[in-house]
Amino acid sequence: MANEKNEMTLEESFEKLEGIISEMEADNTSLDKSFKLFMEGTNLLKECNDKIDRVEKAVMAVNENGSLEEFDSID
Repeated sequence: MANEKNEMTLEESFEKLEGIISEMEADNTSLDKSFKLFMEGTNLLKECNDKIDRVEKAVMAVNENGSLEEFDSID
């Protein structure tokens, strides 16, 4: 279900990516169509990564003192 900005959820994005992959794998997909699908998939992956990054930054962790602190990603 999309939000107010008409942005797809991660689940919807992953389903769309699966559809793009299936279409690219089809024997009757032209090279031109495959390239357009590839570009669409690449943009969709970037959006997914951006969403995941925003979620990671918003996650809070409880430290040993029992108080909340911002989650530090492991890089």
